Parts: sequence; structure tokens; C-alpha cells
Amino acid sequence: MRLVHLDLKGAAPRVSYLEQVFPLLSQLGANGILIEYEDMFPFKGELEILKSPYAYSEKDIEQIQQLAELHKLEVVPLVQTFGHVEFILKHEKYQHLREVERFPNSFNPHVPDTLALLKSILSQVIEKHRRSTWIHIGADEVFHLGEGMDSKNWMSHNKGDVGTMYLKHIKEVLSFITTQFWGLRVLMWDDMLRKISVGALQVALVDSACPTLGPFLTKYVESGFEVVWFASAFKGTTGPAQTWTPLSYHLKNHLSWLKVMQSLPRLAPLRFQGIVLTGWQRYDHYSVLCELLPVGIPSLAICLQTLVNGGFTEETKRKVLDTLGFQSMQLEQSTCEGRGAFPGAEIYHMVEQVNGHLKESVLKALEEESAIKGWFSPYHRKRQFGNPRNMESFGSKVLKLHEDWESFVRDLRAHLERVYFPDMVEEWMEENIDPYLDQLRDLVRDYR
Repeated sequence: MRLVHLDLKGAAPRVSYLEQVFPLLSQLGANGILIEYEDMFPFKGELEILKSPYAYSEKDIEQIQQLAELHKLEVVPLVQTFGHVEFILKHEKYQHLREVERFPNSFNPHVPDTLALLKSILSQVIEKHRRSTWIHIGADEVFHLGEGMDSKNWMSHNKGDVGTMYLKHIKEVLSFITTQFWGLRVLMWDDMLRKISVGALQVALVDSACPTLGPFLTKYVESGFEVVWFASAFKGTTGPAQTWTPLSYHLKNHLSWLKVMQSLPRLAPLRFQGIVLTGWQRYDHYSVLCELLPVGIPSLAICLQTLVNGGFTEETKRKVLDTLGFQSMQLEQSTCEGRGAFPGAEIYHMVEQVNGHLKESVLKALEEESAIKGWFSPYHRKRQFGNPRNMESFGSKVLKLHEDWESFVRDLRAHLERVYFPDMVEEWMEENIDPYLDQLRDLVRDYR
């Protein structure tokens, strides 16, 4: 299985955009999607507080699944059950469930309310995904586990450690899923398991038939796992504020995974079952947005086709270019030449412009123009004191630069609004456009 990860904890696309993207995913070789809803799920009743104002409706969730089915993409919902639960624990209502009172990252596994809350969250999500045969329970990066008073007490009374405590909670979650939703298979990330001994894993997890991922394969064979999944990345791993996707970096990541897959038969009886191509949209609920999905599509196309063809040949490259409507690509420079004929290609090109020219052109106008430095300094602007003769020498140039960028930004905003909800458009503009354009806007205002 080749699942493409849709991380909706930032820049969740409108369903109308997914309708255009799903056929492309299928064409490129994906056969499933891993949907990390976070606050975009239409939680009901007690849980309604968790919803974003722009959350998908129940009708949207149904439509997403129908679209996926139409394009032969299996849907795997992802529900975080231990760490990365800031979207839950930031609310005062659930603050008492934090492992460490100051931090909203991780659940305290010793409070009965934690499991009760997780059961109702899982039930609501699974109920709306009755066609799915898999669920992903997250369970990665459980920061500060073992630092809360309850955990310290539990470890001293039970002569346990963080690992056994982690497994105890995971086992409770798995036991709920396997008894309530018979036949549903569970996936989880493996970073927390890597720190746990083979002995503890044998005792705790073998019965749960829980496929896990990672490079510590021999350990998992010894622990009794029968199947393994891997997780690569096509975007969202090279910096929390990264706006442009480095192509060769992600291609190399997939070539490395291919090597691991090819060596796997030596580790029989462990079988390789699938790979998730992750595409993080935020590092966590509190961080800024990283590369947008349309910006990451060329990288996703390269990575998927590399997996399908067992390598990145000239033929693979040609297929990617033809599918995306590009003439050529420079992997090291992370650029693709040509108009592009994929959903969101306009956004791809416009973000490239912002990335390559906005900051540079504004700073050049403000820093290198000697008439501005000499006759229109912050001192002059504050006191509204300037000689028109000198101001006119740079005025028309600055006004034109300002007008060009404002008109460009209006276009960009319109394209973003077709794909995304207003909160995301606002955030992206404030993070990536305003820091530079505002300096130019202020200068033009003072000039006028």
C-alpha cells in the first residue's frame, strides 16, 4: 500500500480541491490516503469544542470517502491518542488531562477521564469511516511522559519505567478498538517503541497485531511482529517555516527506503505491507504552516513514481513531467519549468515568485536606493520633512513596485481562497507576505 498523508492540522484544502487532487494521486501510483483530521473533524455533542470554525461537515467527510473510493484510494483516518494532542488539551475543559500541567502536548494516562475521552473521540471518527479497514492511532512524540506527579507515583509503586507506562496506555487504546470495532486493523508510529526493550514489547504488543514502522527491524522481528510499514516524507520535514519543497532531499529519502524494502526478505517472517508518504503541514498545532500542498505536488509525484518504478530513471522523470505538465525539472535547484497542468499549479508558481523575489525586491528598493537613504530616512518620514525634488527621483519607481506587488498579491489571494479556508489564507499572508510588503506599504503611505 502507498498512502499519501493529508495533514489537516494546517491548510486543510476545500473538498472541491481534493476532488481535483485525488485522480492525480491515483494516476501517480497512490492507492490510499492517511487523513489526520485533528480539529477539522465535525465532532458532535460534548466534543464540539474541539472543532475548528472551518471544520468539514459530516456531508464533506462522506464526500471525501466517496471521491477516494471512486479513485481506488483506501481511506485511513488518523487519531492522535497520546502525544500531539494540543488541539484537545489547549482547552480549559480538558486541561486536567495534561501529563504536565504547563504543557498541552501529551495526555496523562493515569486519569480515567483520558481513556473515556479517547473512546468517544475514536468512536465518532470510526463511526464516520465505516468503509475503512485501518485506523492510525498516532502515538508518536509523547513529550514529557513520566514527568507528571501521577506518572512518577505510578512508576515508583509499580517498579515500572516510561516504556511500560507507554505500552500500558497503548494496550488500553488497542483493546478498546479491537473489542468495539471488530476486524479494524491498527497502525501507529514507532518512535516511542524504539526505546522499549524486546522483552517488554513481546509481553505487551504481539497480541495486538499492530504493524509498526522503522529502521529497528531486527528488534521488531524478535518481538514477534509479522508485518511492517515504513514512513517517508514528500514535504514538511526540512524546517517548521519552510515554504519551498527541496526536491532532491525527498527523492534521496525515498531511494533510501527502497534499499530497505529490497533487503527486507532477509528478515523473514517480517513482511513489508505498505508505506506512508507523510506531508506535514505544521510541526504541531502551535507552529506556523510549512509548504502548501500545491507547492509539494511535484515532490509527491517524484516520490510516488520512484516507489512505483523501484527507482528514479529518465522514464520515471518523463512520466512525472508529462503528468504535471512541465517541460523540465532541476532537482538540485528544486525547480520545475513550464506552465504546469496540475491542481494548484498557479499557487505553485506564485509561491515561487514570493519565495524568490518579494523580500529581495523590497529590500533592494529600501536599502539600496540612495535617495531614500539620504532624503527620505525614518527621521524625515516621522517629521514629514522632505524635498519634493529628491523624493520624485525615487517616487515613481517605488510606487510602481508597490502597485505590481499589490496586484500580484490580490491574484494570489484569489487563488488561495479557491483552495483554502479564510483562516489559512490570512495566516499564510501574514507570515509570508506582510513582513516585506508592509515595509513597502508604509514607505508609500509616508511618501504620499
